[in-house]
Amino acid sequence: MSIVILIISLLLDGIVNNNLPFINLSLFTPLLTLISIILIYPLYKKKDKNYLITIFITGIIYDLLYTNLLFYNGVLFLTIGLLNIYINKKFQVNYLTIIIILLLNITIYILLNSILLLICNIVPITIDKIIYVLSHSIILNMIYGYLLFIVIKGLTKKNKSIKLN
Repeated sequence: MSIVILIISLLLDGIVNNNLPFINLSLFTPLLTLISIILIYPLYKKKDKNYLITIFITGIIYDLLYTNLLFYNGVLFLTIGLLNIYINKKFQVNYLTIIIILLLNITIYILLNSILLLICNIVPITIDKIIYVLSHSIILNMIYGYLLFIVIKGLTKKNKSIKLN
């Protein structure tokens, strides 16, 4: 089930990124694949190694499809995955904490991405650009994350072996 969620998110990332410039909705910066790797962790309870392998491969596929930087998002997704494992082990996941977890992970991903781009001098980065991307990525990604959380929670209720509070 997690693979299906990741494939759908990868495809939606491409669709939304390709269509937003044409319909002039600049308020949205989609990070749908990032949101899905954060939310699928409960499906991998007690299988952290499999989770990390899955998100690293997802990052490589993301790089192949949408960027020219092989392993770049693989490493970033892996870093976010390690943070996500730590957070999920320390806190009980519910509707309120999922919003906080998503906000925290989106912010850390954008900051890590900006720092790496600045260090490698790939793209000129300013504080204004970081704030712009942060403020424009919250709306769409929080809505998508909340809806995906509800779907995953509904699916885990059917499968009694997966516990999600």
